[in-house]
Amino acid sequence: MVARGSDFTAIMLRKGMISPEQLAEAQQLASEQQRPVAECLVHLDYATADQVVKAMAKQHGMKYVDLSAVKIPESVVELVPEAVARENSVLPLSVEDDVLTVVLSDPLDLETTDKLRFILNRRIETVLAPKEAIQAAINRHYGQMEGESADSMLQEFTDTAIDFTETTTDDIATGGEAVDETSAPVVRLVYLLIQEAVQLRASDIHIEPFENRIRVRYRIDGILIERDSPPRRLLSAITSRIKILSRLDIAERRRPQDGRIKITVGEKEMDLRVSILPTSHGQATVMRLLDKDNIKVGVRQLGLSELNYKKFQALIRRPNGIILVTGPTGSGKTTTLYAALNHLNRPDRKIITAEDPVEYYLPGINQCEVRHSIGLDFARIIRAMMRQAPNVILVGEMRDQETSSMGIQASLTGHLVFSTLHTNDAPSAITRMIDMGVPSYLVASTVIAVLAQRLVRTVCTRCKQPYKPLVGELEAAGLSPEIAAKSTFMKGKGCNHCQRSGYRGRTGIHELMMVTAQIREMIFDAKSNADVRRLAITQGMKTLYIDGLEKALKGMTTLDEVFRVAKRTEQDSEIEILTPS
Repeated sequence: MVARGSDFTAIMLRKGMISPEQLAEAQQLASEQQRPVAECLVHLDYATADQVVKAMAKQHGMKYVDLSAVKIPESVVELVPEAVARENSVLPLSVEDDVLTVVLSDPLDLETTDKLRFILNRRIETVLAPKEAIQAAINRHYGQMEGESADSMLQEFTDTAIDFTETTTDDIATGGEAVDETSAPVVRLVYLLIQEAVQLRASDIHIEPFENRIRVRYRIDGILIERDSPPRRLLSAITSRIKILSRLDIAERRRPQDGRIKITVGEKEMDLRVSILPTSHGQATVMRLLDKDNIKVGVRQLGLSELNYKKFQALIRRPNGIILVTGPTGSGKTTTLYAALNHLNRPDRKIITAEDPVEYYLPGINQCEVRHSIGLDFARIIRAMMRQAPNVILVGEMRDQETSSMGIQASLTGHLVFSTLHTNDAPSAITRMIDMGVPSYLVASTVIAVLAQRLVRTVCTRCKQPYKPLVGELEAAGLSPEIAAKSTFMKGKGCNHCQRSGYRGRTGIHELMMVTAQIREMIFDAKSNADVRRLAITQGMKTLYIDGLEKALKGMTTLDEVFRVAKRTEQDSEIEILTPS
């Protein structure tokens, strides 16, 4: 969705869809990230794509179309080739006499209208719909006609007994770079699996071999969803194809291998991180899909509560000190750190990172990748960094005493240091560093804050409806009937937008522990985790569980999701829960 003008915002302000403060924030984000204001309003969740496009339609005197309620005849769909529709994000809607009505997402995209007029040799009239709705409708209508999907390919393989394991020999000779309609069936299948994963917003593709079958699963919003399984005989062909794309050794079957794939799916350039692991039934493959759009988030979009947001903003403006982000794998630590770096990335600051591996490439930031094969580890990179005179340093992970000590030295010499640890909560990060062998006085004098986080799925905005939790659920959550009565619990009933799950997208729940003078004294005195945690709570720290509960009370997520990722502790009962106003 692109909007070059911003007059539509006046309509939205007049109708009360957005506030002047929300518009100002969207405009600031748009100027920082060079993105359209319309896109930023949707990205910040201040307006839906439907509301924005309806306002644009009103501004330009155009018609708005709800594509979810429209069935377009095949005879009309055939008038625009699939490649043209996908490349330009347009969809033919109807034809009358010699006039073809097409759906666009940008009212000012005259270039596409002229191109269609030239290609189709027809008069073109345009109506508006959100870009996401157009792409979903393209997948729905063209997918039905062409029958080209991962499901249809798998059916084709299952129906025939031909062994396709030899189809990759030609690709080895060519380097396996071409992915087109005429490529071998296994080549096409692998591409379609990746394409389907991108369309479903998956973060990982898992291809796991068992005795009699191959299991294919996508991780969508943190939950693994099983797909139709390819026949067992295709395992070596699929694995070889993925290895060729990753530039890995296809003859090596006994050792784990790691690689990367760059691939274009639709309009998106995707980076895939590939991991191959030998198992008792063959080689298991995991492909992590790295979408560059994920790192364009600002600090505001991390899901921090208003209080935590203000504290975090103040923290990242500090000239020196260590800020630790903790949580298990897949809890969004990298996204949080990159959001902070994006905020700090200005021409007057030098930022250097040491990562293992570099997941996303950030313009304007010096990123170094750890390479153990040549002895280039975290500590060695940090030592070299110091001679580059940076202002801000990111250390991918403080995993040993040497790395932690180097990070502390960097902090003591006037640098702001960001890093991650794998701990269950914020106070445990302090204990972990001391256990690594870092003296407690150094930890106390350099660590300025610890942010623990988890990701919870958010309720689908299309199918959400009010929901009244059972008495047992409220008791298990530690909520009184009075608090529950003032709250707006929501649950998704399931729709096409969320693949019938009731959830779409994720947000963070956080536990931000500021290292105050009293907590610093406790670290000096080697007090226990529980004591530090209790003091942090009395000083205003909201635990992961309480932060999640407050999001459930506001209808952003559900109690089930909070129970899934955070556990209730005795100290949580000591915290006052804020009921939504």
